[in-house]
Amino acid sequence: MRDDETDDTRRYEVVINHEEQYSIWSADRELPAGWRKAGKSGAKRECLAYIDEVWTDMRPLSLRLAMAEAAEGQAG
Repeated sequence: MRDDETDDTRRYEVVINHEEQYSIWSADRELPAGWRKAGKSGAKRECLAYIDEVWTDMRPLSLRLAMAEAAEGQAG
């Protein structure tokens, strides 16, 4: 871990967008358009660990839905 990360005492929010992609955002800043809080806040390391745990499929939601629809079309 880099020294600047161990010295980082800011609070972060885990945020998620409409494509179910995760990121972290400084808790003292207004959320950017298109993002909402995912329910986890804390130190940077904690937030990144949470994302590692919950974001198990990196594909955007629209791609996952399109792939599922295509698979259904091939099965039927």
